[in-house]
Amino acid sequence: MEKLGKYIKPYIWYMVLTMGIKLLGAVLELLIPYFMEIILDDVVPTGKLFPIFLYGGLMLLCAAGCLTANVGANRMSAISSGKITRKLRYDLFEKLERLSARQMDTLTVSSAESRLTSDTYNINQLLARMQRLGVRAPILLLGGVVMMLGMDPVLALVLISLLPLIGVIVYVVTKKSVPLYKEEQSILDQVVRVLQENITGVRVIKALSKTEYEKQRFHKVNSDLTSIDQKAGLITAATNPSTSLILNLGLTLVVLIGAFRVNSGNSQSGVIIAFLQYFVMILNAMLGITRIFVMWSKGEASAHRVADVLALPEDLAVVPDAGRDADADGKDAGDATPHVEFRDVSFSYTGIGTNLDHISFRLNRGESLGILGETGAGKSTVLNLLLRFYDVDEGKILINGRDVRSYSHEELRSLFGVAFQNDFVMEGTIGDNIRFFRPIEDAAIAEASQDAQAAEFIAARDEGMDAAVAVRGNNLSGGQKQRLLISRALASRPDILLLDDASSALDYRTDALLRKALHRNYRSTTTILVAQRISSIRNCTHILVLSDGHAIGYGTHEELMDTCEEYRIIAQSQMGEGKESA
Repeated sequence: MEKLGKYIKPYIWYMVLTMGIKLLGAVLELLIPYFMEIILDDVVPTGKLFPIFLYGGLMLLCAAGCLTANVGANRMSAISSGKITRKLRYDLFEKLERLSARQMDTLTVSSAESRLTSDTYNINQLLARMQRLGVRAPILLLGGVVMMLGMDPVLALVLISLLPLIGVIVYVVTKKSVPLYKEEQSILDQVVRVLQENITGVRVIKALSKTEYEKQRFHKVNSDLTSIDQKAGLITAATNPSTSLILNLGLTLVVLIGAFRVNSGNSQSGVIIAFLQYFVMILNAMLGITRIFVMWSKGEASAHRVADVLALPEDLAVVPDAGRDADADGKDAGDATPHVEFRDVSFSYTGIGTNLDHISFRLNRGESLGILGETGAGKSTVLNLLLRFYDVDEGKILINGRDVRSYSHEELRSLFGVAFQNDFVMEGTIGDNIRFFRPIEDAAIAEASQDAQAAEFIAARDEGMDAAVAVRGNNLSGGQKQRLLISRALASRPDILLLDDASSALDYRTDALLRKALHRNYRSTTTILVAQRISSIRNCTHILVLSDGHAIGYGTHEELMDTCEEYRIIAQSQMGEGKESA
């Protein structure tokens, strides 16, 4: 829990007050059997009523005070643990947002979701239970022992002799349960992943009649989770009955030994009755302590998982030394500096094999680059590196002559407008999805939707820009979603526009109108298009053809038709260009 110290520190005095109130409630609860013992052994034999009412009234006051203190402390513990968890969850969310794509690939989305939800919940429960039971249970246990020692040391020794055995049980259970709960949380990550994949791909699963297969896949991970949970549960579940058995055996011994001591005149009946109540208190306290250890096992495992994410280093730190590039003579290239440049860039996602191998190109402001290649050729990787979702392994990427590593993340990303093929559409309105929480005027949104060829279908809806969009855009067609996403990319009038196969669902006419609008209204915007259609990129200033991470062609459409066989084959298959007449 030391990993959560900085989150607990601002509330430490509030938590101390909470535990102080819990301490008061526990002390008041311990006094009730003591007053009862006085009534039975000291007051009743005198036959006087006033002392009985006096001590009876004190017992009522103690009970009322105990109830008030416990309720108040429980509310306070819920407040402090809730605030701590809220701050922790916010920082964890913020950290996940700042992770590089490489770090997120290692962590996995499903693991991030379970750490943000179930792990923070376990920490919340631990903090709350520690404040509620962490003081009350030990005080009732130790206080009960002290009160019993004061009343009858011989009977108290019966209980004290049992405590080491109970301590061994709690230690063994805790030692064995913590690794199991850590493993359980890891398996829970897999359950979340399978659920996430099934929810996202439910249409594909049904279309391909793979429902039974997915049921079996979920059954396997669910069975694994159930198995490890049962194993951990069996170990922790053994604590309560074994503790109860030992304490109840001790209680039987107390009654038996106490009867002989009362009969011999070495003790009194009121002491035995008080002992029975203290035994019940101690039994409940021991059960409370075992619950604390169970919660501690879960909470500690979750705290380590959360702390591991919070401790991840800044993978994409700004590198001021990267700075502005200079020409060979050491002078700034000035106006000759390309807007975007890849200089001998190589990259691998895993470190095994190469996803991009020595890729170079230069784009001046307002020029366009079309990227073509088979699936897995590295087309989207070019955009990921330009956006600095990953850092290059070799070479440099420069924007306006500056290495992208020298830009702050906010400064770099503000240069781009991006539309991916399967991008994020949120629940809300059409206007909200285009604006996407940015300070963009309505006129700019309307203009962007017009250029993206989305204005027609937006106008066809009664609410226009205020028309509702369902979760993941389920009430929009594929082409409508893509036009909405392109509108979002254009709305901020970006310096650099990236379209990653973002027009694949558009018909040829709409695609052509989109390209004309981009050419007419975004002349100063440098555009990079990833596409499968030759028609989408043939008019680009430059075209890069990739195959297995290698550049196998670079130039204009006409140049590639002469120099790149792969490009020529694709053009012939799609457009019939270059075929000889029969």
